[in-house]
Amino acid sequence: MHANKQHPKLAQVRAILAKAEDPAASPEEAQAYFAKAADLMSKYGIERAMLAETEPETDRPAQRIVIEKGSYLLDRVNLLMSVVEALGGQSCRRRIYDWETGKYVQRVEIHGYESVLDRAEMLYTSLLLQAFNGMKKGRPQPGETTTAYRKTWLSGFRATVTQRLRVAEQAAVEDADRQLGSRSAELVVAKREDTIRAIFKAAHPTLRTPQKRHLTGSGWHEGAEAGKRADLGNPRVGSGRRHAVAA
Repeated sequence: MHANKQHPKLAQVRAILAKAEDPAASPEEAQAYFAKAADLMSKYGIERAMLAETEPETDRPAQRIVIEKGSYLLDRVNLLMSVVEALGGQSCRRRIYDWETGKYVQRVEIHGYESVLDRAEMLYTSLLLQAFNGMKKGRPQPGETTTAYRKTWLSGFRATVTQRLRVAEQAAVEDADRQLGSRSAELVVAKREDTIRAIFKAAHPTLRTPQKRHLTGSGWHEGAEAGKRADLGNPRVGSGRRHAVAA
């Protein structure tokens, strides 16, 4: 993805996230860095949405193509799509053949406002790192393959993270409306999501829902617990007033 690298608040968030992910940082230091990044990330999202309401040219609907490759490919893609959709975007994927490597890769098409996709990029990159580091520490059950265990671990991680992101997004909107003394932020966000859904539906009128995966490993619970601990760039994650259903 191609983030808005010129926005000073995003650049600051990116620098803080890099410090938090430094292996040399203590847990306390990492938590402090993420708390600061969380505050800036939340303010950035709402500010961009409200500014675009009066100045549409500052944050327009966009489409981006992401080519994902590597190990646990479908799990990577599902995490990306879940993050995008939890932040108010839409996405779809298609398996394509990469003639350079002689392997199949996943082509992910994502739709959303530029600010949403910029946030999704940073969150996905950070969460993917956290997920892959976390799953390697887990231990499969006797007789269970490592691959089966890790796929269910990643599935549990993604489900919990998605739920937390949805709750966090709602909490941020409610906080903004309390400060404004109205439902302005809620209405603006709802309108933006309707716009993206309409654009996505027009681009993919015959899109079909893929078949549900059937995973047999034992790592789901441990992955879900790791998802509860994951840093999402929002200090209110997990403390929202509404319950969300995991994607």
